[in-house]
Amino acid sequence: MAAHGALARADERLSGRLVRPDRTAELLADLGNIAVAVPVLAVVLVGVAVRARRAGAARWWLAPTAAAVLMAAVPALIVPLKELVARPGPPVMGPGTGFFPSGHTATAAIAYGAATLLLLPRLRTPGARRALVAACLVVNALVACGLVRRGYHWPLDVVASWCLCTALLTGLWMFLSRSSGRSSSRTPSSRTGPS
Repeated sequence: MAAHGALARADERLSGRLVRPDRTAELLADLGNIAVAVPVLAVVLVGVAVRARRAGAARWWLAPTAAAVLMAAVPALIVPLKELVARPGPPVMGPGTGFFPSGHTATAAIAYGAATLLLLPRLRTPGARRALVAACLVVNALVACGLVRRGYHWPLDVVASWCLCTALLTGLWMFLSRSSGRSSSRTPSSRTGPS
């Protein structure tokens, strides 16, 4: 269905109206490259780990490690799906298959999404948290626009990656929430004596 059905044909018609290759589209698509997105996540991982360790957190390494493992798992999940579906790419990409789901979209969604999840608890105001989430969503939308407009991917390739990554990031968020809840409940109180 994703490669040859009515949905794929509708997706291809939509793509035909959206493709306008230009330098801006290429630059936006590049935000989903491993060489761009993963270093952003790496800086956040190191920063969060260093701050947590300096603060004396018992398991300072847990959240950054979980996010790094999730990022490393992206190719292990995406590549088999690409092989299984074997969808041909847009005309500008020439012959070949392996475009569904979009690896660039998944890389961007997990790298920027995991970085956002790690930074959210460290921001003090609700406005700062909202701004960070909005920035993450905007960057991911720009990557998607760049990929489709440049003709690197069909729109459905991008949507499939977003669906998969939403599930993965929800799992990371739940893990981080449980981990921070457990570690904070084990943190000794600064109060002494009976409560």
